[in-house]
Amino acid sequence: MAPLSITVRSMPQIARSALQRRAASDVAITRTGKPLIRVQGGRSSLGEHTATVFGATGQLGRYIVNRLARQGCTVIVPFREEMAKRHLKVTGDLGRVVFMEYDLRNTESIEASVRHSDIVYNLVGRNYPTKNFSLEDVHVEGTERIAEAVAKYDVDRFIHVSSYNADPSSDCAFFATKGRGEQAARSIFPETTIVRPAPLFGFEDNLLLKLASIVNVFTANNMQERYWPVHVIDVGQALEKIGYDDTTASQTFELYGPKNYSTGEIAALVDKEIFKKRRHINVPKAILKPVAGLLNRALWWPIISADEVEREFHDQVIDQTAKTFKDLGIEPGDIKDFTYHYLQGFRSSAVYDLPPSTEKEKREEKKYIHVLDDQ
Repeated sequence: MAPLSITVRSMPQIARSALQRRAASDVAITRTGKPLIRVQGGRSSLGEHTATVFGATGQLGRYIVNRLARQGCTVIVPFREEMAKRHLKVTGDLGRVVFMEYDLRNTESIEASVRHSDIVYNLVGRNYPTKNFSLEDVHVEGTERIAEAVAKYDVDRFIHVSSYNADPSSDCAFFATKGRGEQAARSIFPETTIVRPAPLFGFEDNLLLKLASIVNVFTANNMQERYWPVHVIDVGQALEKIGYDDTTASQTFELYGPKNYSTGEIAALVDKEIFKKRRHINVPKAILKPVAGLLNRALWWPIISADEVEREFHDQVIDQTAKTFKDLGIEPGDIKDFTYHYLQGFRSSAVYDLPPSTEKEKREEKKYIHVLDDQ
């Protein structure tokens, strides 16, 4: 039996060991066998997982950066503009998000961003061409450089975010370059996981907020193009699951919402939510497309491009061989359930505090619509 004096002296050490001992639920083993420790009710610990997210300053980027950082990953964010990445500083604990300046045409800067990573996400994309970058430069050549860097440093996982309707033979430049970008990624790094999200809605989107804006006036197809809009938060959750799941390597995912809408139907939801009627003027494609092309070249801020006009004539086509949210165990949300959340700020002060429609009001509205249809 140890002397009483030795037992007393060792008590602080025993106490510290007991406090530092972690429950099994706080420790997870990643797919690479590295321990990832989570601290309940506090900061995440310093994990050994490192992920690089190209295009993190865009709409989708903040959601995947936040999801990775709060799980203990070190997230490397390559950036081009200092002001564009500020909001990402607080998406994870102190030191969890690391910024590296890069250029999409500079191979060395791309390699420096991925050489220490286990996972690389490519979210880089443009809706319209600019004087510095064409759609080909961004979607094809940029993807090639990133995929080559991933292959050079033998990164475990590469997730390439493409687009719905990605098709190298498409007559729409956006969809065609997205399709060629997929081909480039797979040819260089065959284990690439390709993700094709439908049109995204959420904060800073190009759908709900665009339709609610007073400057969104002209259309060429009477807003009849149809697609399955998807919540950006659902796509962020899917990207996180895909990154940690080895079985998704070399797979293609089509991520789309539960219901098909036309742009006109979504515009009606927007008008109802903001208590205003936005006017949309239909202009023939033969006129609007060249005018949009001139505006896109003449102005330095985005208004509309010729290719965006062309996109209005392409309905979303689902690849039936691709995997979906269902394969990831995710139930995507319907856009009609989120219009109040994202559009309340477009209301006037007279109706700003009005709540969204109740279930009873929705049922009464359906009855009213059925009566009108019967008449």
